[in-house]
Amino acid sequence: MSSSPFPLSRRRLLTAAGAATAAGLLRFAPEAGATDGPGSYTASWSSVDQHPPAPAWFQDAKFGIYYHWGAFSVPAFGNEWYPRNMYIGGSAENQHHIATYGDPSAWPYNNFIDGARDKAGNFVQFAPKLASQGGSFDPNAWAQLFKAAGARFAGPVAEHHDGFSMWNSQANPWNSVKHGPKLDLVAQHAQAIRGQGLKFMASLHHAYHFNGYYDHVPSQSDPTLRILYGQQGSAAENQLWYDKLAEVVNGYQPDLIWQDFDLGLVQESTRLQFLAYYYNQAVAWNKDVVATYKDGFDNKGEVFDFERGGPSDLLAPYWLTDDSISSSSWCYTVGIGYYTTQALLHALIDRTSKGGTMLLNIAPMADGTIPSGQQSILRAMGDWLGRFGEAVYGTRSWTTYGEGPTAMGGGSFSGPKAGTAQDIRFTRSQDNKVLYATALGWQGGTLTITTLNSNRINLSTLTSAQLLNNATGSYLNLPAPTQDASGLHLTMPGSSAPFTALAYTVKLTFSGQIPALGAPGGSTTWVRIANVTSGLVLDSGGSVASGSNLKQWNYDGSTNLQWQLIDLGNGYYRIMNRTNGMAVDSWGNTANGAPARQSAWNGGNNQQWALRSAGSNRYQIVNRGTGTALDGSGSTTAGSTAVLWAPNSNTNNEWTITGV
Repeated sequence: MSSSPFPLSRRRLLTAAGAATAAGLLRFAPEAGATDGPGSYTASWSSVDQHPPAPAWFQDAKFGIYYHWGAFSVPAFGNEWYPRNMYIGGSAENQHHIATYGDPSAWPYNNFIDGARDKAGNFVQFAPKLASQGGSFDPNAWAQLFKAAGARFAGPVAEHHDGFSMWNSQANPWNSVKHGPKLDLVAQHAQAIRGQGLKFMASLHHAYHFNGYYDHVPSQSDPTLRILYGQQGSAAENQLWYDKLAEVVNGYQPDLIWQDFDLGLVQESTRLQFLAYYYNQAVAWNKDVVATYKDGFDNKGEVFDFERGGPSDLLAPYWLTDDSISSSSWCYTVGIGYYTTQALLHALIDRTSKGGTMLLNIAPMADGTIPSGQQSILRAMGDWLGRFGEAVYGTRSWTTYGEGPTAMGGGSFSGPKAGTAQDIRFTRSQDNKVLYATALGWQGGTLTITTLNSNRINLSTLTSAQLLNNATGSYLNLPAPTQDASGLHLTMPGSSAPFTALAYTVKLTFSGQIPALGAPGGSTTWVRIANVTSGLVLDSGGSVASGSNLKQWNYDGSTNLQWQLIDLGNGYYRIMNRTNGMAVDSWGNTANGAPARQSAWNGGNNQQWALRSAGSNRYQIVNRGTGTALDGSGSTTAGSTAVLWAPNSNTNNEWTITGV
């Protein structure tokens, strides 16, 4: 390896050091085709920021599965935060614990790991037994299920906030080989998952372990229990955080390491040490790896993760969301409920269209059983992906993510949501010659895609329109579509769907590159922007001072009422007035009801606007700087002020854009 952290190209040398793993742990063969990058890294931002954050395999994969499964699964009550909440007096978990097991002072969390009897005399312990030894835990069956679900990568929560390591840890005495199941569970998962040809990931949530998770646990005198309950002090805890990660890296060579929140509370030097170590090991393995984060890293070398959500529009650079099969808990609980397959699949399609990958959590039972309800959802997702995954796997986002009335995303905790037949999401082939339009339902005899109207795109190079058919790799050829100012109109095979599916994809193939998509009304066309509620149009007021409020007026043909939408090439537009040449501007005011203003174009985010299609030539016009949208405030009075409001489904928040 070069001594310089920035050689011109990444030299992938397989060395004895690179092949070495922790004693007794797994060894894996190297892989070919790694992406160029630095040949070595140092523990500095300037170095680790050179790491390619989202390699091709990850951008191609689109769908992964992980699982919250551990000692916290044993009580099957509340959620995965049971180990914390059982110590908080008066909480539901505390009351349940006292009633079922006893007071936490006498029946502590570590009893779930080492085993003890509850008040009814039942012996309880996290001690799953392999199916090969007569138990219910079958890692090979799990991995086969993940592959059947259509996942391209998978892996366990190697350690949650509770501090129990699911591998043969030398740094942490509280691990699954020395306690509980007496099995190296991460090794079992890694071997089974890779055996199915999937990439292997490990998630670690232990930054919060010593940063507040056990703050209600009394101080422990036993040094070993002080380790379990995160009571060793800052220096020792930071070192343990790093040591655990290094063990997982060395022992299992994960393709992806996912980490939960509060990384920002880990010492910066320790965070950088981990990144440099992981990336240097990956160089030695000749493998492209991914590190994800919610905080504490950056998107120059790592991938940002939205918890239970995603963006409302296209987002670069490449991103990830982790979501769960249940809205109530990430781990198994008695009576756990599930999202519908439709909502989860539509969320996957939506997130793919916006430039992201979806990681779905499942919740196995403590003994290693994956409940049948969860299996059914996974197999149903795999059924759709098996038939129509051409529109998902290996694709890239297009100029716009889609159209339709259902707003999805908008940040973390926005959750999965089922769409409608009017919701369409776009993806494209990597060579940019095929555009996929996936409708989240069956529209009927004619599928109209309003985004592809004649004012926005020239489809003269379109050579074929095909419906992805029920069998993988088969197609139904559609009649030559028609196009006008209202959209592209595709004649579908009957008013009823020819087969049952949760979404239907049309494949549009071009003789060359997919034509450029212009702004509504045409990228060089002057347009009027009319509010759907009032019918009034956006008005600059003419020759006015910079900072003046925008108004609404009855359209009379004056140039005050005419605007040009200029594509900035990044998913946003600047909106320029014909009379005064000023741009629509939010002025950075994030308050609902703040006036929309105008000022000379300066290129700032406050002057950049995303167009989110609501179908039927209706758009939300959302500011990049504030996230709020142009809104008519429901006023039908000419001269009333146009305002900004959080995007919502009210027609006050929607506008039509028509060439003049």
